[in-house]
Amino acid sequence: MDIKLDPSRDDLPLVANTSHILVKHYVLDLDVDFESQVIEGTIVLFLESGNRFKKRSSSTEVTCPSESNEACKFRMPEPCQIPVTNTKTFSSKIGYNDFVICGKGEKDTSGKDGNHDNQEQASGISSSKYCCDTGNHGSEEFLLVLDCCDLSVLKVEEVDVAAVPGIEKFTRSPKLRNQIVHELMALPADRWREQLDYYARCSQAPGCGELLFDTDTWSLQIRKTGAQTATDFPHAIRIQYRTKPQGRSVTWTSDQSGRPCVYTVGSPINNRALFPCQEPPVAMSTWQATVRAAASFVVLMSGENSAKPTQLQEDYSSWHYYVTMPMPASTFTIAVGSWTEMKPEICSSNDVATERSFSPSEADFRYIGVCGHMEYPCRFQKASATTQKIIPHRVFAPACLKGACQETLLPLIPPCLSAAHSVLGTHPFSRLDILIVPANFSSLGMASPHIVFLSQSTLTGMSQLCGTRLCHEIAHAWFGLAIGARDWTEEWLSEGFATHLEDVFWAKAQQLAPHEAREQQELRACLRWRRLQDEVQNSPEEMQVLRPNKEKTGHVSDSGSSVIRHGLNPEKVFMQVHYLKGYFLLRFLAKRLGEDTYFSFLRKFVHTFHGQLILSQDFLQMLLENIPEEKRLELSVGNIFRDWLESSGIPQPLQRERQALAECGLAQQVSAEVAKWVRVNRRPRKRKRKDREEVFEKLLPDQLVLLLEHLLKQKTVTPRTLQSLERIYRLSEQDAEVRHRWCELIVKHKYTKAYRDVERFLQEDQSSLCLLQRQWNEAERAPSRGAASPGCQLDPPSGAY
Repeated sequence: MDIKLDPSRDDLPLVANTSHILVKHYVLDLDVDFESQVIEGTIVLFLESGNRFKKRSSSTEVTCPSESNEACKFRMPEPCQIPVTNTKTFSSKIGYNDFVICGKGEKDTSGKDGNHDNQEQASGISSSKYCCDTGNHGSEEFLLVLDCCDLSVLKVEEVDVAAVPGIEKFTRSPKLRNQIVHELMALPADRWREQLDYYARCSQAPGCGELLFDTDTWSLQIRKTGAQTATDFPHAIRIQYRTKPQGRSVTWTSDQSGRPCVYTVGSPINNRALFPCQEPPVAMSTWQATVRAAASFVVLMSGENSAKPTQLQEDYSSWHYYVTMPMPASTFTIAVGSWTEMKPEICSSNDVATERSFSPSEADFRYIGVCGHMEYPCRFQKASATTQKIIPHRVFAPACLKGACQETLLPLIPPCLSAAHSVLGTHPFSRLDILIVPANFSSLGMASPHIVFLSQSTLTGMSQLCGTRLCHEIAHAWFGLAIGARDWTEEWLSEGFATHLEDVFWAKAQQLAPHEAREQQELRACLRWRRLQDEVQNSPEEMQVLRPNKEKTGHVSDSGSSVIRHGLNPEKVFMQVHYLKGYFLLRFLAKRLGEDTYFSFLRKFVHTFHGQLILSQDFLQMLLENIPEEKRLELSVGNIFRDWLESSGIPQPLQRERQALAECGLAQQVSAEVAKWVRVNRRPRKRKRKDREEVFEKLLPDQLVLLLEHLLKQKTVTPRTLQSLERIYRLSEQDAEVRHRWCELIVKHKYTKAYRDVERFLQEDQSSLCLLQRQWNEAERAPSRGAASPGCQLDPPSGAY
């Protein structure tokens, strides 16, 4: 389609200078204020520099937009007495569970003195001119650049880690602050508790000098007078800041029970409006966070521990979470609300972490050798974790959805987790929280470390939609989180894998016979073919390419900054091309190699690359190297790039499969049912007695979706036919995917008797506005088109959606 794209508005800049210096650990200390709709507090960054971060040439520049080409001007904030961390009216001790933490100071009384806001005007962005030089030119200071927007930064200071009591126990240089941080970060993985304890202690240490800072539309830039290299720059800094109610990383809303809540929505700008950070995927870090809110609220977060509240004075509670597996800051997730926990039945000891003998087919679940990632406490090296089919899990939702969760969701979690383990082996994460998010969530699900968001739309109808979506998000634990894309434009490495694996997991969770699983998967492939066909007909060709940067994929500037093409394009929110083309590529490879060979390789790939970032060629090269030559059948990385990843439209190998997809058994059954409904629709109101009554077969939810999509192509469907459709299939009681197509039929044919179903769909289904917006957009571009539009099932890069 001929749709104009504007790189100055569509592309998302990642401005952090990660080639010079990296954040290795974050300590967040935050208060959530629902009255002002603000999150405020401090974040302490522990930084690492190295030989590769030393003095750069004068051409080194970071891409931080500004209104002119003049050098960024830095200002020292007006002197003001701002305490180290506290922003609330009470003083307390933070509940760090196992960690000993210093007390808090007094309330911030500084008002807005010394606060620097990110520029919000569009005019503050230059299409291609970036001005913040992070190199070192003679006497100029080193510049730390962080991704940041929609934040009010109040103060930046160096942290005096040398003042922490007991710090001399593990450092040879107790008076050299940067050396202390280096040695703290270098502690071995088996001392992770001690490491987190000292991170927490250091984060509460006093400041030892304010730092120069400034902000622009996309970044926070920090200097220290006299620090000319990354090595000289402070390796522990504290930033005091507050979010803005309109900040795009979180949304303030009400849950289905009408109670206030706030949560990260998987924004295209990720977490830079929640806290200043390094967003490029290469900036792999750990974190710990203490969050305080009114005692009536529950705080959920990406964290390895199942946090419990610590009661504070004045009806406030404190929650503490941590992670020890380094991941991009974009994967950090938080949700604060009046959630109710629905506890599943306790798993038997046989299902949790018990050793058992391995059958031959499971032998490749256990590998000997050292993991390839940076050191952290890795579950793949723990015998008990390798056999843990069902990890501990909790389910949270507004109280009004408790019954639906207990009936639909809770029974599905153990079989879906067990199915995932049977396919891929060791669960990368030790536990899982699942939250049913508020009604304004525009996706069916989103995965983050240790937590999954699900739409309430998954709770209606039969278990099909809930089960497949749950399997999709569980799959992201491996692909999207434990194994991430080094270049965010290669979304297919997350979404394609999750879409392909959801079918495999779901078939095993249902304990389907092999022929039943094959039939259902062929039907879903048929539906996805139709959606992909719609996608390529109604989207810009440039946005249909899975590897748009081609040979430059993974490249960044000298400073480490880069741009995500189309990252801010509003059209991208509705697109599924990375899901669909990625799915069909993996399906093609599995069929070409044989499923046993493919999934045996996939387990080996997971063990090799977990905890790391990859590019497409990493997967494809290892795949081709690990299969017999006779099974390659002329496959090569080059022709896969050409046919699947670097071209728009439908790949040639997939076009040859079109007829086979339409002729699968379950799809043929739908075609027969469509023919019956066409005959019914053509009959006159007064039938002759000899007319035979049609007998309709019972259909699966996916078959109902296909049936309704076929009927949407009919020019006219009478009210009498629509009434019969609703009665026979009980369409108003089906899942959201079926009801979406049903609502399209209602609207198209002005079936006023069922307008209540459309009203309910718009009110209750989170993705409804997204779905209908996509439908309306495509209708404007192709007025004659009758097929249903695809569902909006997006997982953003942070998540893996």
